[in-house]
Amino acid sequence: MQTAIDKIRELRALHEDGLLSRQEFDLRKNAILDAAYTPAERAGAGAEPQALGTEIGPVADVPMARPGTEIGLMAGQEIGPQTRRYRLERLIAHGGMGQVWQATDLATHAELGHSAQVALKILPPHLTQAASHAKLLIQEATRARRLAHEHIVRVYEWAQDPATSSYFIIMEYLEGEDLDAVLGRESRLPLDRVLALLDPVADALDYAWGKHRLVHRDIKPGNVFVTRKGEVKLLDFGIAARARASGAMSPFDAPATSGTAGYRAPEAALEGRVPEPTLDVYAVAVMIHQLLTGVLPGAPGGQVPETLGARQWDVLRAGFASDPAQRPATVHALLDAIRAAAGPSAQELAVQEAARRVEAEKEARELAARRKVEAEAAAAAQARLDEQRRVQLREQQRRERVAAEEARLARKESLRQQLLARRDEEVAKAQAAKEETARKAAQARAAAAYIAQQKKAREEELARAAEPAPSAPPPAMPAVDPGAILHDPFTDGSGNGPALVLIQAGRFEMGSPEHERRIAMAAGSQKNWIARETPQHWVGIERPFAMGRYPVTVGEWRAFVQASGWEQHGEVNWESPGFPQTEMHPVVGVTWFDAQQYVAWLSAATRKRYRLPSEAEWEYACRAGSKTAFNVGDTISTVQANFDGSFTYNGGPRGEFRHGTTPADMFAPNAWGLHDMHGNVWEWVQDVVHDNYEGAPQDGSAWELGGDQVRRILRGGSWLYNPRYLRAALRNGFSAVLSNDIVGFRVVREL
Repeated sequence: MQTAIDKIRELRALHEDGLLSRQEFDLRKNAILDAAYTPAERAGAGAEPQALGTEIGPVADVPMARPGTEIGLMAGQEIGPQTRRYRLERLIAHGGMGQVWQATDLATHAELGHSAQVALKILPPHLTQAASHAKLLIQEATRARRLAHEHIVRVYEWAQDPATSSYFIIMEYLEGEDLDAVLGRESRLPLDRVLALLDPVADALDYAWGKHRLVHRDIKPGNVFVTRKGEVKLLDFGIAARARASGAMSPFDAPATSGTAGYRAPEAALEGRVPEPTLDVYAVAVMIHQLLTGVLPGAPGGQVPETLGARQWDVLRAGFASDPAQRPATVHALLDAIRAAAGPSAQELAVQEAARRVEAEKEARELAARRKVEAEAAAAAQARLDEQRRVQLREQQRRERVAAEEARLARKESLRQQLLARRDEEVAKAQAAKEETARKAAQARAAAAYIAQQKKAREEELARAAEPAPSAPPPAMPAVDPGAILHDPFTDGSGNGPALVLIQAGRFEMGSPEHERRIAMAAGSQKNWIARETPQHWVGIERPFAMGRYPVTVGEWRAFVQASGWEQHGEVNWESPGFPQTEMHPVVGVTWFDAQQYVAWLSAATRKRYRLPSEAEWEYACRAGSKTAFNVGDTISTVQANFDGSFTYNGGPRGEFRHGTTPADMFAPNAWGLHDMHGNVWEWVQDVVHDNYEGAPQDGSAWELGGDQVRRILRGGSWLYNPRYLRAALRNGFSAVLSNDIVGFRVVREL
C-alpha cells in the first residue's frame, strides 16, 4: 500500500513534468496529508460503501462512511478539460473501480447563475490506460446518452481530466434510494406496491428495445432507483447488449457472463446467442419474488409468496422458467398476467358478495353514529384550530425576529473572515516573493562561482601553454583496453580517485527510432518528452576517454567534503536522504554546480583532467554497442536495475519497488563494464536542455549554446521512476541549482 510520502512524490513528478501547477500540487498534497492523519474514530465510523462497478448509473444522496480523499481528488477541486470544468463538492461513494462525486457544472453555473449539480463517476487511470478500455468506456457512455426516457437515468457526457489522465462520466444527480435499501428497511413489500414500482421499469425496457434494440441484462433491486419525489429510474445500461441484424454482437457489447448471479437467465451464458427481452423478464420475475418474500427463488427459507394466489404463482414461475419460450414475451406482459390472474372463482365470488352485504349494513349503522359524533367534534376542533392559528402567528413573528438577528451576525462574521483571508493571502504572497528572491540569489551566486572557476581553469591552461616545451617529445596516448579499470592516485598520497573504465572512440546512432517511440507512447510517455529524442542522428566520438565505473558514491563524496570544506545548500541532506545508505550507495542531494566543484577538486587532487560527461558520451557509453531501448534489450526488470517495479514496460515482468537507492555494484555491468547506467539515480551531464537534437554537435562534445541555460540534462532514470524513464535515449532536465533525492552524477577523465 502506498504511503502518504509515496503519493506526494508521484504528485511532485507530475508537477515537474508540467502537468500540475504549483497551486494544484499544494492543494492535492494537503488533501493527502489530511487523509493520512485523520483520527481513527472519524475514519472508521459507519459502514464501507458498496464498491463501484463499470456500469453507468447515478448515485443516491446518502451520507458517506469515511472521507474519500485519495491522490489528487478532494472537495473543492476542479477537474475536466479547459472547455468544460467541474468542481467536486462531496464524495458520495468509492471502491476498487473508481469514485463517484457530487459536482457543480461550472459552465452551466456561469451561464445560468445557479449551481447545476451532476454526478461524476471517475475511473482511476490504470483502468483506461489501454486504448481498448478507453474505447469501451466511450462506447458505453455514448450508447447510454441516446437513452432519453423519463424512467432511465440520463448520461450527459464523458470527459478526461488532463492533469490525472482519469476518464469520468457525467450523469444526472439523483436523491433517494434504490430498492435494495427499501427491501433492507422493510423486509417485504405488498404486491400492489411491487407492481406499481415495476410499471415504470417495464416502460423503460420497452423503450430501450423498441427504439435501440437494447436488452438491459442486469435487472436487480440495486438498479431500480426511487427518488425523493417518488419517481422510478432504471440504472445501469452500461452492460446492455444490442441485438444485431446479423445475429452477432460487436466487440464492445456485453460478454456472455454479464449480469448478476441469481438474476441472470440460464441462456445468458450461451456464446453467440442473440439477446432478447426474455432475459430481462427472467430477472424481473426473480426480483418480484424477492420483493414479496425477502429471498430469491430456491434460496434457503424460500417459499411461495403469501400475497399471490395459485394462478398468480403459476404466472410468476413461468417468468423465471429455464426455457425462454415458456416466459411472457415482455416485462409488461408479465405484470399484466399477474394482475389478470388475481380474479376469484365463482364460489369465492358468492361468499364475498354475502359478506359484502353484511358489511354494508354494518357500515351504514356505524356511519350514522359516526356522523353525529363528528358534528359534535367539528365545533370543538374549529375552536382549537382558531387558538392554534393565533399561537402560530406569534411564534412565526418571534422566529422572524431571531432570523433577522442571526443574518446580521452572519454578515458581520463573513466580513471578518474575508478580511482575515485577505491578510493571510498578502502574507503568503510576501513570503513567496521572499523565497523567490532568495532562490534567485542562490542561483546567481552558484553561477558566478562556476564562471569564476571556469575562468581560473582557462587561465591556468593558458599559463601551462605559455611554458617552454620540454626537450623530450610528449608521451604517446596509451592504447585503450576496453573494460580496463583505472584508479588515479591523489598526488598527496591520501587516496585514489573513482574507479574508471576505458572507453574507445567510435560512432553510434543517438536518439530513438520510430518503433521505440511508438512503444514508449503506448507505455504512457508524453509527446513533448518523445520529441526531445529526435531526430535520430549519427555521432562520432573522436577521442577515447575514461568514465566512472559507478556513479560517484557516498564514500567518494565524503572525501571531497572533508578535503574541500564544501557546505550543502540544497533541499536534500546527502548524508540522510530519507532511506538507508552505505559508503557504496550513489550520493544524492547534489546540484549541477556541486558536481562541477567536485570534478574541479578531483582534477587538482590527481593532476588529471576530470569533467562531467557530455550527453553524447553518456548515451554512447550506456548503449555499449546496443541498439535496443535498454542495453539489456527492449524491456527491463528489477533484477537488472533499480526502479519502481510496480510498473512494467513492453511486456516486461512486474518486480520490486525498493523505496530508495541500492549499492552501486548490486547489478551486473553493461557490456563495457559500467554499472547502474539504467535506474538507481538520474545523472547530471554537461549539456544545456534543448527541446530536440536540431543543431546538436555531432562530434560527441557537450552542447552548451542556446537552449534553457537555467537547466541541465539528466540521464538514466532513478529508483522512484517507472521503467519507461530508464531508456538509453530518454532525456530529462532539471534546474542546475536544485538538488533531489533521486539525482547524482558520474565523472569522465580525459586521456
